[in-house]
Amino acid sequence: MKALIHEKTPGMEGLSYRDAEAPSPSAGEVRVNVKAAGLNHRDLFVLHRHKPEDPPLVLGSDGAGIVESVGEGVAGIRPGDEVVINPGLGWHKNSDAPPKGFEIIGLPDDGTFAEQIVIPAENAVTKPSHLTWEEAGVLSLPALTAYRALFTRGDVKPGMKVLIPGIGSGVATFLLQFAKAAGAEVYVTSRSETKLQQALELGADRAINSNSDWEKELNGEKMDLVIESVGAATFNQSLSQVRTGGTLVTFGASAGDEIKINLRTFFYGQFNMLGSTMGSGEEYKEMLQFIETHHIKPVMDKTYALHQYKEAFQRLDEAEQFGKIGFVIS
Repeated sequence: MKALIHEKTPGMEGLSYRDAEAPSPSAGEVRVNVKAAGLNHRDLFVLHRHKPEDPPLVLGSDGAGIVESVGEGVAGIRPGDEVVINPGLGWHKNSDAPPKGFEIIGLPDDGTFAEQIVIPAENAVTKPSHLTWEEAGVLSLPALTAYRALFTRGDVKPGMKVLIPGIGSGVATFLLQFAKAAGAEVYVTSRSETKLQQALELGADRAINSNSDWEKELNGEKMDLVIESVGAATFNQSLSQVRTGGTLVTFGASAGDEIKINLRTFFYGQFNMLGSTMGSGEEYKEMLQFIETHHIKPVMDKTYALHQYKEAFQRLDEAEQFGKIGFVIS
């Protein structure tokens, strides 16, 4: 099979699109012919987390395809089934935090940027019928991350005011769609006027430039819930927009992970700050049901053939995208 493999050298220099041995399913596993896959910021990080002394690694956490074969003992799934891949390994039921041993497909195990992948049968879930292969291929990691941050951790309710700084990423565009479907009033920020306009077209109630005075732009309105993923560049601005007794959920730090906060302001404000990451298999199925009920689709930015990976990685690294970058594989 053809695959996008990282080995020996950190960064993009260690990536190559080449032939690799097709994997075979063991007991309890299935082999999926991958139709499409999605590129995430995690893949950029893996380029440096994957060490030169480690075995060659197929990148990719998101994917969808057709079950090609099943291992011994697999029930409820058959060759020919159309599935989306839940990238979380070992987190079955919803809980306060992932259990020990939780991993994500694409490091340390081989990922979805290949013509075939072997996964536990429980991670192959029926593909939502309203999604194309390209849409299904980019869905899982960002949609699950958004779902847990917004519903499980953020406890969003109809009528709440929700702020999403840094609109444009795959997770952020899902957050916007999910929050609107839940009946919330949604505010977004970006440095890009183009992305602000795209967010308004997607349903945002207000879109403000990140370089402006947020307090002034929001006319002093405070948020019930802020979902923060940018990191140090926006964190204190985000926190300052939370109402007394409100909540900030954080799941990313793409613009730096070291911050300082005023503790007196924090405890006098009775704020809640919660961490979040990915989600359980139980939440994954809840998320799929939610997008089917509300007929939600990923916002597609641009799709590439897998051998065009350099262009795709560059687009993501330079934050040019609005929504998801995908790969068509077979």
